[in-house]
Amino acid sequence: MSMKNVTKKDQAVNRVSHGHKTSRRFRTIFVIAALAVAVAGCSRDKINYFEADVHTLYSKAHEFMAAGQFRFAAVTFDEIERQHPYSVWARRATLMAAYNHYLSNDYDTAILAAQRFLALHPGNRDAPYAYYLIASCFYEQIADVARDQGLTEQALMSFRELVRRYPDSDYANDARLKIGLAEDHLAGKEMTVGRFYMNAQEYLAAVNRFQVVIHKFQTTSHVPEALHRLVENYVSLGVFSEAEKAAAVLGHNFPESEWYRHSYDLLVNKGLSPIDG
Repeated sequence: MSMKNVTKKDQAVNRVSHGHKTSRRFRTIFVIAALAVAVAGCSRDKINYFEADVHTLYSKAHEFMAAGQFRFAAVTFDEIERQHPYSVWARRATLMAAYNHYLSNDYDTAILAAQRFLALHPGNRDAPYAYYLIASCFYEQIADVARDQGLTEQALMSFRELVRRYPDSDYANDARLKIGLAEDHLAGKEMTVGRFYMNAQEYLAAVNRFQVVIHKFQTTSHVPEALHRLVENYVSLGVFSEAEKAAAVLGHNFPESEWYRHSYDLLVNKGLSPIDG
C-alpha cells in the first residue's frame, strides 16, 4: 500500500510570540520525539494527542511499520484521521490503520476500522481491499474443528461478499481459494459432530449432519466419507433402500474412492448392493 506524492503542506503551529519563533526543523524533531514518547506510553490505541502536520505523522507511522511496531503505526495513522479529517490523507490513513491493527493481531479493531472506511468511502477504489481485510481478519481466527465455527462462517460470508461485489478485483482469486478452504473446514466440523452422534448411536442426528456436508458443501473433500457414513447409518437404522441409494451416488461420483469400497463391502455383507439412484 504505497503512498502517492503530493505537495507538502505544513500545518500552523503555536508561537509563544512573534519574536520567539521556533525553527521548522526543531519543531519537526520535537513533534516526532513527543509522538514517539506518547505512543510508547499508550494503552492499546489510546495515546496523548500531539499536533503535527500530516507528512510528519505519515512518515512516523511508516517508520513504526518498518520497525515492525504495528500497533504504534496503527495509532499514528489514526492520529492522521483525527488531526486532519478533511485531508486527502485521512482516507488512506484509515485503511492503513486497519491494516496495521491486522498485522498486530488486533482483529476486532482492524475490522471496525475497515468497516468505517467502507461506510465513509463505499465507492473508493480501495474498497475491495477493505472487504478483503475484513474477511482476512475473520479467517485468521478460524479455530480447530472441535471448537465453535462462528468465525469461519463470518470469514466465508465476507469472502463471498467480496467476490460478489468485485469478481475481477486483485483479491478475488485469493478470496475464492479461501472460500473453498473455509467450506472444507465447516464440512470438517459437520463430519466431526456426525461421527460423535454415530458413535453415540444417535443415527438420525448423525444422518442430518452428513446430509449437510453432501448438500451444503458438495465440492469439499469430505463428501465421499459423508456418503459412506450415510450408508453405515442407514444400515444401522434398517433403512436399506436409502443405504443402497447413498452407495450408488458414492459409486457414481467417486468410483475409485476407498469409501466406496467400504460401502460396497458393507452392503454385500448385508446381502445388499448399490442400485441406480
